[in-house]
Amino acid sequence: MKKTLLAAALIAGFASVAQAETSVTLYGLIDTGIGYNQIKGTVNGADYKASKFGMLSGVQYGSRWGLRGAEDLGNGLRAVFTLESGFDSSTGNSGQGGRLFGRQATIGFASDSWGQLDFGRQINIATNYFYAIDPFVDGFLQSAAGNSAFSSINTARYDNMVMYQTPNFSGFQFGVGYSFNASGGQSWTSSSGLANGNTNDKNSRVITTGLRYVNGPITAALSYDNMKTHNIDGTTTVGGPSTTISEWNLGGVYDFEVVKVHLAFGQTRNGWFAGNAFGPDKGLAYGELPTFTGLPGLKVNSYMVGLSAPVGNGNLFGSWVMADPRSAPDSYVGDMKKQNTFSVGYTYSLSKRTNLYAYGSYAKNVAFQQDLKSTAVGVGIRHLF
Repeated sequence: MKKTLLAAALIAGFASVAQAETSVTLYGLIDTGIGYNQIKGTVNGADYKASKFGMLSGVQYGSRWGLRGAEDLGNGLRAVFTLESGFDSSTGNSGQGGRLFGRQATIGFASDSWGQLDFGRQINIATNYFYAIDPFVDGFLQSAAGNSAFSSINTARYDNMVMYQTPNFSGFQFGVGYSFNASGGQSWTSSSGLANGNTNDKNSRVITTGLRYVNGPITAALSYDNMKTHNIDGTTTVGGPSTTISEWNLGGVYDFEVVKVHLAFGQTRNGWFAGNAFGPDKGLAYGELPTFTGLPGLKVNSYMVGLSAPVGNGNLFGSWVMADPRSAPDSYVGDMKKQNTFSVGYTYSLSKRTNLYAYGSYAKNVAFQQDLKSTAVGVGIRHLF
């Protein structure tokens, strides 16, 4: 009897030690609502109109479930991993093109002393550091600053990436990442049989880096992304010239306690990072800003001014976002106009894990097309688990 009790005590002790050293957390978010979106105007001399009313998914934040874990390796070092899967709550289908863990799939090391190193598919530094700059926190569809102007902060996810972020030093944090190919598996590189020394390299290689400061009422961020891609004007060119897409962004927030002021400015050159389709039709002429696409000659200045404030048992926020095309792509025919987006939203907390939301947004000169307009409104519920 005593031996049995002793064995049970030892097993319980070992189990508690193992539990203390290793932890795995199941977490998730479900966001579903009802909304209306209409895009209309005149394109190439012809009237255009499309609309949709019904169920929405992932309005405030994208619906997802995930596993997050850490193992204590001693001396303050931890092995960490995150596996996160996105889904459409209105249909049950997987998001991010049907990937199993399309939102994130990383493994790495973390330490309070020297920072964190992650390997795998993950969001870029710009998105990570500018969440707090956008009053819509990169959510609410076309309301988000990244959806209509700041393409590198539009939840840009890169495959095959190594990322390092420092610890917080008196409010400062620095991060840098390198992707061997931003989308899909890595391709072989070969120069055999190709003229002029060109290489059959279809890998879109990316550098993402940034610096942020969070201390007291001040939040500020600076980011830079650079992608070398062989995807030129929407076509894959084998052995042809590459296009280097670049974007830098600078933004800040000041908290006056009764209201926060949000400001940001950025510039994109020679293409677009994470894009957005405003309507059902594909192509720049019908409301689509393409993803990871080289557009040589394109230069866009982006601006954002926003406000947010606690109101009642929730938060009220709004912004004006402008994408100003300073020069059109070399192959573009026509005149590109300034795209302006005006948005307002409100969240109401029912508990720590559940809230209701409502938003409205109006965009003019969508995808730089004169008089092409997009109107979007919606209400919904978000639950964390």
